[in-house]
Amino acid sequence: MGSGWSAEEDGQALQERPAAASAATGSDGHDKGKAVRGSLGAEVKLEHGLEAILKDADLALDRSSLDKLHAQLHAGILLNKATKKYWLDKESNSNCFMLFPRALSITWVQESKYWRWKSLEEQSNTIEIVELLNVCWLQIHGKIKTCELSPGVLYEAAFMVMITDPSYGWDVPVNIRLKKPDGSKKEHQEDLEKRPRGQWFEIPIGDFVVDHKNGGEIEFSMYEYEGGMWKKGMVLKSVVIRTKKMV
Repeated sequence: MGSGWSAEEDGQALQERPAAASAATGSDGHDKGKAVRGSLGAEVKLEHGLEAILKDADLALDRSSLDKLHAQLHAGILLNKATKKYWLDKESNSNCFMLFPRALSITWVQESKYWRWKSLEEQSNTIEIVELLNVCWLQIHGKIKTCELSPGVLYEAAFMVMITDPSYGWDVPVNIRLKKPDGSKKEHQEDLEKRPRGQWFEIPIGDFVVDHKNGGEIEFSMYEYEGGMWKKGMVLKSVVIRTKKMV
């Protein structure tokens, strides 16, 4: 399949800074130490930031005991009208998240000729994913507040995507960037041309450890617009932020 310029597409390429559709990345603040009763009847303080996170839960949770609450959290809960998923990692007892496309900022996503929203059934839940139809300015950006993550834990972040068939424009590698609250960055490139078609795969963003002393946000991006090459055929499912398992 080839790619090229058209009169309809000229407006996109000539924009110096294209518009983007954004969504908030999460609740602010720390938990206030609210407790529930564990299996032995003793009051136990909830995990870091959990009370603030649960304010955005789409469904009411069973808080009659800590065991019942933890069972739901380990399975995962949807937040902010199914734009995010939260789960409590059972091994590390740490907060983990999945940010779906509605919780990210994607250039030109509001234009149906460039991106198309689709529904995906997953684990008895319906989430929204987005398919790239044709853009020459690829820019996806997201962020999460450090106060929502567990301190002192090694995290890894990754984009979950699929390359469909037909597709084009992936000859030029995409840029991946992780930015920490102190301004330091980790950057690398990913060649998507060699990836298998029709299968979900992860694009690693980077590892980080949260330090709550200074607060701030963890930011992550995928972009490519220097080459001016039109792209088609990438489906974006989510950004996953989870504890890194040491092998």
